[in-house]
Amino acid sequence: MSARMAARRIAAACGLMLVAAPAGAANDAIEVTVDRASVIRSPEGTATVIVGNPLIADATSQRNGVLVITGKSFGTTNIMLLDGAGDVLSETLVHVGRAQDGTIVVQRGGKRESLACTPRCEPVLAVGDSDESFSATASQIAKRSGMSAGVKAE
Repeated sequence: MSARMAARRIAAACGLMLVAAPAGAANDAIEVTVDRASVIRSPEGTATVIVGNPLIADATSQRNGVLVITGKSFGTTNIMLLDGAGDVLSETLVHVGRAQDGTIVVQRGGKRESLACTPRCEPVLAVGDSDESFSATASQIAKRSGMSAGVKAE
């Protein structure tokens, strides 16, 4: 093999590596469920936490480099961690999905309702449920919470 051909093969291989791992690509991906939290460790020197879409996930920095990621709605976003100079220390993709915990979805025509069946089926608040189901469940939860705080139910 000639030196020129070897150089072309090396250049082609390097080009493929750049395509496979573009600059700024996410280092890792984590799976989080809606309304649940996961813990990751942030690199030493992390000064800033950026959440790509805070409607999908939230990140709260704690002591000792602990970062709490909470799923807020279905989808995928990213979390970037920057040092004090603004340099990217890491980027993590966050996939937020439904918990596999006995929750079932009942579809009646265009109306959807979610129930937690562990072991009895009870209504739960879930993104994507019909307005009627969601509002009724939210109202009951709010009234019950108010009652435990000493507020009279109407």
